[in-house]
Formats: sequence, structure tokens, C-alpha cells
Amino acid sequence: MGTSQEATPKLLTLKEASAALRVSQWTLFNLINRRQLDTIKIGRRRLVPAASITKLIDELREEAL
Repeated sequence: MGTSQEATPKLLTLKEASAALRVSQWTLFNLINRRQLDTIKIGRRRLVPAASITKLIDELREEAL
């Protein structure tokens, strides 16, 4: 057995988060400013929890129904 690594990191950079959502960084910043997407800050870095992306997708899916 090899080392256990998750396929998706628990924290994503803003660039990785915008790529995961397939939106521009401008759109990502708007989602953050409207508090639709949670972020955390570690030192100077702002990161997006993967769970926050999943939550946003679920909420948008519910709105579409």
C-alpha cells in the first residue's frame, strides 16, 4: 500500500477555486464578496475550503429547481 493522498485538496487557492468552478477570478471575487462562498485566511493567503465549493454548487442546484 502506498501513501494515502486525497484526490482533491481540502483547501484551494483562489486560482484553483475559480478553475474548479470554471468561472473567472472576477466572478469568484464577486461570490466571495456576496458571501456566497466562504474563505479562510492563513497568514496572508486567502484559501477556499473544498467543502465551501460543494456547498455553493448544492445551493445553486437547489435554486435552479
